[in-house]
Amino acid sequence: MVTRPVYVRRLDTPWEEAALTNPGTTTNPGTTQPQTVAAGGTAPATVDAPWPVALLSNKIRGYIERLGTVWVEGEVTQWGASGGNVYGKLKDLSDEATVSFTIWSSVRSRLTGDFKQGDRVVALVKPSYWVKGGTLTMQVFELRHVGLGDLLERLERLRKQLASEGLFDAARKKPLPFLPHCIGLVTGKDSDAEKDVIRNAQLRWPAVTFHVAHAIVQGDRAAAEVAAAIARLDADPEVDVIIVARGGGDFQNLLAFSDEGVVRAAAACTTPLVSAIGHEADRPLLDEVADMRASTPTDAAKRVVPDVTDEFNRVQQARARLSTRLTGILAQEIDRVSQLRSRPVLSDSAWIIGSRSEDLTRYVARGTELAERIVERAGAAVVDLRSRLRALSPQGTLDRGYAIVQVPGGAVLQAPAEAPSGLNLRITVARGTLTATSTGAETSTSTAPTK
Repeated sequence: MVTRPVYVRRLDTPWEEAALTNPGTTTNPGTTQPQTVAAGGTAPATVDAPWPVALLSNKIRGYIERLGTVWVEGEVTQWGASGGNVYGKLKDLSDEATVSFTIWSSVRSRLTGDFKQGDRVVALVKPSYWVKGGTLTMQVFELRHVGLGDLLERLERLRKQLASEGLFDAARKKPLPFLPHCIGLVTGKDSDAEKDVIRNAQLRWPAVTFHVAHAIVQGDRAAAEVAAAIARLDADPEVDVIIVARGGGDFQNLLAFSDEGVVRAAAACTTPLVSAIGHEADRPLLDEVADMRASTPTDAAKRVVPDVTDEFNRVQQARARLSTRLTGILAQEIDRVSQLRSRPVLSDSAWIIGSRSEDLTRYVARGTELAERIVERAGAAVVDLRSRLRALSPQGTLDRGYAIVQVPGGAVLQAPAEAPSGLNLRITVARGTLTATSTGAETSTSTAPTK
């Protein structure tokens, strides 16, 4: 940051004092008689020839513009934004003195904190005179919170940094177990917060147990001890949920729970974590990263541990609703069965046989008729096929007086030359088989037909 020098003009002579207190006149050294001063070659200012307002305003502006920048401290009593610029007023912390200030949009874009009415600030300003309106205002080049505001500004920067890393995202938050068997508690030793959490939790569910990690909860060592206690309980496999609890206090007493190390330790915790710091109005950064925020330590115990009486009542109510529902379903189904049984279809089952017997008799008669027709057609086809088979059978040929002559070896005799004289022959006729001996081929004598 470059700080502009502060120019201070000393009014060492009565002449200079008169020039400021009574513009348009001067006092020569060594005399107290005022004399008119010509401005820029203009005529002396007199009652008959006074300066124009514009000339006076420009001279005032010229003098003011020669003044340098200066750091001032005060309280913002008015803060209004318009067109990207800010117009406000800065009041002295002890005296009744107020100055107007202007922050141009180019300077406002560089400011690192959020400012509002009532903030205590330190500003680097330079006086500026507006000729047209005749007003004096301070042009702001830098603006910072001081004291508590300075601390809040650092916390706000840390909040924005952690938020940009996604540590406050709702998607990262883990659900709490319905009924934790063991609760890890980070709190001050023998503190009221410890007693409140344990007493209220065991009143609600007597079987719950605690692993308590004591830590300093305010001061320079508090942040490191709280972060170490969180890590130690997170590594304990018996711990189902962790509560970080502290009673109420002023803003500075709760700073340890906005420490970056504590916040990152809570973010790295794999066990669900509940933040119960101070009261409802307190909002340390640990609340943002925790899986659940409780307004007080007592509220944390109520949120983490269910009430055994309430749960028993819920079970009884659920059983009653279940019994009522099942009774209603059974009654409804019994009524449906009774209605079905009262119908004629089910009241007299013999009608089914009576109504279907005629159909059955008809179907049987039709089936018998069709079967007889099929058998008759098949018999006729068999007779026809038998007649054809007999006509084509060698037996039929034999029945008509023909014979089959076979030579030794079983071959059928085709020509007389195949049966030389003395060859034994086998002759098959319609009623059996006989043997014969060939006498050779018979010479046939052709006889001429006679007329």
